[in-house]
Amino acid sequence: MDYRLTDFLPTTKKELELRGWDELDVILFSGDAYVDHPSFGAAVIGRTLEAAGYKVAIVPQPDWHGDFRDFKKLGRPRLFFGVAPGCMDSMVNKYTANRRLRSEDAYSPDGRHDMRPEYPTIVYTKILKQLFPDVPVVLGGIEASMRRLTHYDYWQDCLRKCILCDSGADMITYGMGEKTTLELARRLSEGERIRDISNIPQTVYLARKEDIPGGIREDDIVLHSHEECLRNKRAQAENFRYIEEQSNMMHAQRLLQAVDGRYIIVNPPYPPMTTEELDASFDLPYTRQPHPKYKGKRIPAFDMIKHSVNIHRGCFGGCAFCTISAHQGKFITCRSKESILKEVKQVIQMPDFKGYLSDLGGPSANMYGMGGRNKNACEKCKRPSCIHPQICPNLDTNHSKLLDIYHAVDALPGIKKSFIGSGVRYDLLLYRSKDEAANKAAQQYTRELICRHVSGRLKVAPEHTSDRVLKLMRKPSFQQFYEFKRLFDRICREEHLNQQLIPYFISSHPGCQEADMAELAILTKQLDFHLEQVQDFTPTPMTVATETWYTGFDPYTLQPVFSAKSPREKLAQRQYFFWYKPEERRHIEQSLRRIGRPDLIKKLYRK
Repeated sequence: MDYRLTDFLPTTKKELELRGWDELDVILFSGDAYVDHPSFGAAVIGRTLEAAGYKVAIVPQPDWHGDFRDFKKLGRPRLFFGVAPGCMDSMVNKYTANRRLRSEDAYSPDGRHDMRPEYPTIVYTKILKQLFPDVPVVLGGIEASMRRLTHYDYWQDCLRKCILCDSGADMITYGMGEKTTLELARRLSEGERIRDISNIPQTVYLARKEDIPGGIREDDIVLHSHEECLRNKRAQAENFRYIEEQSNMMHAQRLLQAVDGRYIIVNPPYPPMTTEELDASFDLPYTRQPHPKYKGKRIPAFDMIKHSVNIHRGCFGGCAFCTISAHQGKFITCRSKESILKEVKQVIQMPDFKGYLSDLGGPSANMYGMGGRNKNACEKCKRPSCIHPQICPNLDTNHSKLLDIYHAVDALPGIKKSFIGSGVRYDLLLYRSKDEAANKAAQQYTRELICRHVSGRLKVAPEHTSDRVLKLMRKPSFQQFYEFKRLFDRICREEHLNQQLIPYFISSHPGCQEADMAELAILTKQLDFHLEQVQDFTPTPMTVATETWYTGFDPYTLQPVFSAKSPREKLAQRQYFFWYKPEERRHIEQSLRRIGRPDLIKKLYRK
């Protein structure tokens, strides 16, 4: 399909002229390349504002060196600058768990590393405030969302303030920002000043104590100050419990934290979107393509998702190392079947589409259509996970609605096969509830998933084998992985399929000791796995695992927790993934003797 420049949101002065515009309402600065697709946040916010009648442009990956011409080229917007540094935290995007440069920047043309600075939220905002001091700057995207309060930064190895303090921006819209951004644009359009806007849900701003709207109220949660957290790691751990609980509540409370003589104020989030609202966001006129300026260049993240369709938002897994629920919330919002099919038909029309959808999924593949049976109970619930430590008896785990989507998509002319590339929660498949219809649907889903939606390898994430570590990860017991593997192998035998189960594992997670990794090596060896999908735990802002790793305390129990921190300790754990490599054997045997477990050498290296 050939698209004209005017089918995209404008990015240059020339593109503004093609539309006959001489002034913009909002200018978005993005740390990612501009891909006009619902998986890319800047495109979603830009299209949302455009649909409401605002004139919007995107400046993707502006040059932050020299004369700042990219920041000046479109002039001054009527309402505000939006800074959306990208789909990932810039430091997670750039560096590995060992603080080494990644092989490529997945969101830049040809994977180039020099297209964005570190912490673009801070760098872009400072430039904009220098050039246009009187124009509001509003932060969005994962980097600002996860750094909205005092947080630990692994790459600088220190506790940092709310990103508003370091950047000088006026406001953060955290989480999925469509509703927040529209409301802010409306109020600024009506002549309100940004410093007077204090009650939009899902926003963060700074105020002096005497300027806090309504003062500090009885139902506000006042966190330990940034300064107290610097002095006392336990205070930081205590704070995080409240931050996580309020991120995942239907009716949350306002959070306040003192810093530098002022207060950061985090307004509670909007209620979860309705299906109609989510459909409206996905049904906007995206071209689903990179901007023509990237012609002939490869954008790795786009290659990964161009033939995939996202069917829901939110995740109730609450994994300790994951940021999804802190950003999207734990309540699932589903797209309608009509909206999903409409997008699949668009994918079918793509010239390079060969009939295979790479993913029909979401944050977790099999949570579509699930939620609490008794909504009143959900409205009062504080649990960060609906499935850990046990699956909530109020949770409707019926897979029927999801099966209906799969059947409808697979029936479309032009679809040969739809693969499920997102992670599957096998604990939901194995769960037996009192609802026999739900149990039957889970069994049907499991068989259909394995028979129709796997491209030879099904990826699942047990993450570890030690139940003690898994409890800290908020993942199910490894016994459930055994059970799922037996089921997988049996179905493959019955259907004469030659397919593999590929498990993901993490080393150096808080609570994990070398002996736990040795046990992991032995158990996965017994299952005949040579592990390849493995990673070192990376502390990322605003996860319970990161706060445990930094503070040394479990934020919920305030009990001390060991974490491997030095490169030597981390490497000592990681080596057990690769016990089968001859070059690792001597180091592993030495390690097992050092930790007083020579008994495990025989189990790992039996003649």
